[in-house]
Amino acid sequence: MAESARTFWKGHLRLALVSIPVRLVAAEKAESDIRFHQLDRTSKQRIRYLKVAPGKGEVKKEDIVLGYEVEPGNYVFMEDEELDALKLSSRHTVELSQFVDADEIEPLYFSRPYYVLPDGEVAEEGYRVLRDALWAKHKVGVGQLTLRGREHLVALFPTGDGQGLALDTLRYASELKDASDIFSGIGREKPRADMVQMAEDLIDRRSEPFDAGKFRNHYAEALRDLVKAKLGRGETVPVEEQVEPGAKVLDFMEALKRSVAASEAPPEPPKKGPARKTAKAAAKGSKTAKAPARRRA
Repeated sequence: MAESARTFWKGHLRLALVSIPVRLVAAEKAESDIRFHQLDRTSKQRIRYLKVAPGKGEVKKEDIVLGYEVEPGNYVFMEDEELDALKLSSRHTVELSQFVDADEIEPLYFSRPYYVLPDGEVAEEGYRVLRDALWAKHKVGVGQLTLRGREHLVALFPTGDGQGLALDTLRYASELKDASDIFSGIGREKPRADMVQMAEDLIDRRSEPFDAGKFRNHYAEALRDLVKAKLGRGETVPVEEQVEPGAKVLDFMEALKRSVAASEAPPEPPKKGPARKTAKAAAKGSKTAKAPARRRA
């Protein structure tokens, strides 16, 4: 598993003077997701989203630049090389600046999980030492890490019954709404004691160790059943791929046949006539020739 997992980030875990080479792999998997495309019911074509500018139309990828709006209508351009040049230690290192109890971080702060693996045999000993120490003390390491151009607050903790380490990006306090404002309209009077006791008894009866494998994604299963039923009734619709005007789509076999035919065709005999006339005709042809339409990527 460790060898086949795709590496998302490489760097170091640093604890004081100890530095451990590690790599991150995604903990989430999307293979169970059912994804839809938007289609035009009338033309039977997929709807594409283009990046356009008013008065110009579609903008090429190389012409797109990031901009920060300093005031309405005024921006500061940010070039890729300028952003890459920012000297942030968290781009390559997770500095574990503090440790907290495992249950001290409110679940609202957790955002996206990753598995942490030692990067090379030399790193494995330090990795196991840190993993076992966190497990024994029931602690979570807190630090910062830059991913996808953004510096994240992160939590490092043992997972898999202490088998490995995981890292979860955390939301900053400024990214969460103030709970006191949200719940300010809820009354503070105490409910009846007997009703609270009944709720506590029900919670006790249904308390058990958490096992995510006991739960199923009913909506995804219902979607799969719906797709199978539609396939069984023959409810499939051919959808045309969008091609720019003038471009022609050839399947692989047709293109192969044309290539073979072209290679077997006898060469055309040279045209007779004065060299000057041939050059003139070639020049004339180059002015009128049109560039072939390119297929949209």
